[in-house]
Amino acid sequence: MPNEIFRSALFNCRNRNQPRQYMKDAEIAVIGDGQIVYRGEELRQDDELVWLHLVHLLKKSPLGECVEFTPYSFIRALGWPVKGQSYERLRICLSRMQATAIRIQSKRLGSFISVSLIQMFRSRDEQMVNLSRWQVWLCKEMLLLFDEEFLTRVNWEIRKSLPDGIASKLFGYWASHREPFPVKISTLMRLCGAEMSAKHFREKLKISLNLLQEAGFLETWKLQDDTLTVRRRY
Repeated sequence: MPNEIFRSALFNCRNRNQPRQYMKDAEIAVIGDGQIVYRGEELRQDDELVWLHLVHLLKKSPLGECVEFTPYSFIRALGWPVKGQSYERLRICLSRMQATAIRIQSKRLGSFISVSLIQMFRSRDEQMVNLSRWQVWLCKEMLLLFDEEFLTRVNWEIRKSLPDGIASKLFGYWASHREPFPVKISTLMRLCGAEMSAKHFREKLKISLNLLQEAGFLETWKLQDDTLTVRRRY
């Protein structure tokens, strides 16, 4: 994943029971260098999981070329239950990410790059019958975001073992830092796109930190006043 995305609230972790908002040229919170302006339906952690696996499948093919997969294998890779609801959930995630416009700017890019997370996908034929193999394309311009020095590779087994929410969001954020620096709770709330009281967020945060320890990602964490310090295990 490009660091600019992991360090932003593009894929937020709001409560799944809350309706997703439609965002029109909204500035997304970014921690550190960079700016992201987004148009489309709100993206959450399930969308991020789908996009991570999609990029994994595409990494051996030139961007702009089609990648094919069975929806069954994709759903199994995500750790989702194999049932009709998961197939439809995957289709909706892909459709939601196709209908996006994202403008990203940072020092290393120099100027804004405007892309859609997914250029095109096919899951049904002309008679609206499900295809046995789905097809997805990412635009060639997406390559500009995948500079080796500004990428984060994540442990897939840990990522998919985490529930979609604060734990999975912070896993990506801290994975993009070799040595995470102390961070304010208010900053983490912006990163997560949290719409709750600071007290409630701290409670959820402690649960998530313990999950990250149990998963083997964090060695230690310390919350003092309004500042959180963590140490990665690897």
